[in-house]
Amino acid sequence: MKRSEINIIMREAVKFIEEQKFYLPKFAYWTGVDWENKGEEIREIINNQLGWDITDFGRGNFSKFGLILFTIRNGNLKDIEKGGKAYCEKVMIADEGQITPMHYHFQKAEDIINRGGGDLLVQLYNPTKDNKLADTNVIVSIDGTKINVEAGVILTLTPGESITLPSYLYHKFWVKEGMGKVLIGEVSGVNDDRVDNQFLEKIGRFPAIEEDEEPLYLLYNDYKNINNI
Repeated sequence: MKRSEINIIMREAVKFIEEQKFYLPKFAYWTGVDWENKGEEIREIINNQLGWDITDFGRGNFSKFGLILFTIRNGNLKDIEKGGKAYCEKVMIADEGQITPMHYHFQKAEDIINRGGGDLLVQLYNPTKDNKLADTNVIVSIDGTKINVEAGVILTLTPGESITLPSYLYHKFWVKEGMGKVLIGEVSGVNDDRVDNQFLEKIGRFPAIEEDEEPLYLLYNDYKNINNI
């Protein structure tokens, strides 16, 4: 992805988040200069992957395979036993026509919440031993109510509804056509996207970026380039 494309996506994301009356922490809007003036006091932001994350899943087609994420708070797997945070919260944006590919998580369980906008569609499968799609029934919880559904079911989450997804449950989600973007919340156990995702198909979780202009705001994958931390 080009940095200029990412900057446009970020501007549109900020506008949509504001329209939904959701508010991000101040570090969401730090400039490059702001980051360079920080030090060890922001080590939690760096180590726990807080901040912006925009991906095309390695497909080179963000409008079809894409997702905007912002990690608001997160623990670190190495710190849980020391009394650190054992939870994570994200906000995400999916647009019409975009698909988040089929995947599951090895460790984290998560609630996926429709925070506002259109309807969110979620498809579910159990995995087989060789990580294919099983034909067995799926048991999940919708806002505290347990349901038993057939493999491959597509559930609809309207604004305010949520689904609890345990670890090792394949899921894919996208937006219902004709209803516009969805602001998606995620509340989960500690999240580490570098090691906790099993995708059905081989993908690139973090996009290669062509630096054709300066970043509007940093992605958390940019933090490794901060010289003073």
